[in-house]
Amino acid sequence: MTARNLLSLGLDEHDRLNKELGGGIPRGSIVLMEGDYGAGKSAISQRLSYGLCREGASVTYLSTELTVRGFIDQMHSLSYDVVEPLLNEELLFLHADLDTGGTIAGGGDTERKELLKRLMEAQVMWQPDVIVIDTFDAILRNDPTFEALVRNNEERQAALEIISFFRDIISRGKVIVLTIDPSAVDDEAIGPFRAIADIFMTLDMIEVGSDVRRQISVKRFAGMGEQVGDVIGFSVRSGTGIVIESRSVA
Repeated sequence: MTARNLLSLGLDEHDRLNKELGGGIPRGSIVLMEGDYGAGKSAISQRLSYGLCREGASVTYLSTELTVRGFIDQMHSLSYDVVEPLLNEELLFLHADLDTGGTIAGGGDTERKELLKRLMEAQVMWQPDVIVIDTFDAILRNDPTFEALVRNNEERQAALEIISFFRDIISRGKVIVLTIDPSAVDDEAIGPFRAIADIFMTLDMIEVGSDVRRQISVKRFAGMGEQVGDVIGFSVRSGTGIVIESRSVA
């Protein structure tokens, strides 16, 4: 894998995440990050987005939880200054307002009927080099069409249709990053996404004495550059951001 095919995660002076992940994410990849609430999915997604922008990649970040103000505040607390990338349109932030009808960046109640379809038709969202959806399970759970298929035990078919769309996007050399809380959605729905992910990582919280430590377990990493760590210990620190602790927390 040549460096040209890798999108560097940058911030080498800040943390060791890019080195631990082999020097970057290969173009044309689907990245799946799974973890329970509080495991650090959003923090890692935000770190990836900021580092990628710093390295010259364009990024879309779709959040089901944060507004643009909340996103800027959160990034600032991690010492990731995203104001300039936002103003320069290197970073496109979108808020999926699921509490008021499941629309993306506004829209009426009728549009809730086809949330996933609306997502896929939002062309501007898919133009950047990297598209981050945090959290993807919330999109699935709030799409009535997907919900109906789940009730009929047809979630695998629904997932395959979404995957077909994703494959078309990554065939252009783009990267799609999905975060999922596995406790929030059925295994049958997640299974197809796990199977097709080029990079599959789980984020875990491990109790060590009275301490709780976080770690990234790399289950699959297709097309890696340098060697990728199997287990990467990390913490999230206010005013600092992501800090790589060690390869193992055991």
